[in-house]
Amino acid sequence: MKGSLLVQRLGGISGALAVTAGAYGAHGFRRSDRDDYLKELYETANKYHFIHSLALLGAARCRKPLIAGTLLTSGMVMFCGAFYYHALTGNPALSKAAPWGGTLLIVGWAAIAL
Repeated sequence: MKGSLLVQRLGGISGALAVTAGAYGAHGFRRSDRDDYLKELYETANKYHFIHSLALLGAARCRKPLIAGTLLTSGMVMFCGAFYYHALTGNPALSKAAPWGGTLLIVGWAAIAL
């Protein structure tokens, strides 16, 4: 039961951070002079961040919450983190982490199903 509570709390914290990031994107970042591609990257990161925060809440109820939660959290950090970083700095240095993060998100969803 401890693992599921940890994953549930992670989901709640991640959801709060996703809403905060979305508010920043809506009120700060989107009105900046950044190009459309960087704005799109930010919006994609925020959308996936939010969706997978909700998935963490569901992962807390699966058979192996720590495994699913670790996969989803790692995937969000790598996928969303790379996109957020690129969008905010204009530096694509972490972009190679995004496909790995996306793969972890897929495996995280599969872990919820198992």
